Amino acid sequence: MVLSKRALGRGLDSLIPLHETSADSISSIDIRDLRPNPYQPRRVFDDDKLQELANSIREHGILQPIVVRKSAIQGFDIVAGERRFRAAKLVGLHVVPAIVRDLTDIQLMEIAIIENLQRADLNPLETAEAYVQLIERCGYTQEQLAKRIGQSRSHIANMMRLLQLSPLVREYVSRGTLSMGHARALLAIQNKEEQEQIADLAVKQEWSVRKLEAMIYEPKKTKNVSRETKIHERFKHYEEQVRQYLGTSVRIQSGKNKGKIEIEYFSEEDLERILQLLMVTDADGV
Repeated sequence: MVLSKRALGRGLDSLIPLHETSADSISSIDIRDLRPNPYQPRRVFDDDKLQELANSIREHGILQPIVVRKSAIQGFDIVAGERRFRAAKLVGLHVVPAIVRDLTDIQLMEIAIIENLQRADLNPLETAEAYVQLIERCGYTQEQLAKRIGQSRSHIANMMRLLQLSPLVREYVSRGTLSMGHARALLAIQNKEEQEQIADLAVKQEWSVRKLEAMIYEPKKTKNVSRETKIHERFKHYEEQVRQYLGTSVRIQSGKNKGKIEIEYFSEEDLERILQLLMVTDADGV
């Protein structure tokens, strides 16, 4: 996912207006007094890019101050600039330039997430987890979050659905071994064990997204995948169509003469959205 700065509304400047900062407000802080943002959504830092930044700092210094706040425990929490902090440690700097801001925990978490989204620094699973954090801790609805970061509501819902993948598949996606396209296709498989079996094959045999979709949706047998993983093509096609329309997980179970359709929702608000798409117009009056 690539987000432009424009797509994120006013961006970090609306939360921490750096352009209003004068040289007098920049402090030199002992690097030992800094600690990473406890709400940092980013789990993986590219070692090569970090080394490149360290080389630049060694030659030119830290051109943009790190933004911090006073910690409730000791020292300072990093608000924005953790990569600069890590690179400075690699260089062996003892002090770093910093701007101290008075921020709440909610602001600290929101800024950390928006900074990473703005720079497209998060992998898809980190992005999904960041959305959940903003919704749960900041009290945003999916609609409010979508407006806040300049994305559609269906994008928010689809990203959050990635958290339904099995732990192994989530790891593949986090590492970039499987793409977002692979992940979306695998969500059609409800059984986590079967999901991992097919994901393993996709990785080992380097399947394209189209090949993976064919293996999931086409009703044919393979010697490496159990028969239970193959659901009739027609019903899988229906599931995919309804899933795309509703922006949520859909499962069609068929029997000999009858069946059932399961539609997943994340909240009461999400349920109302789905009911409106299904033209259940009196959803608000229930």
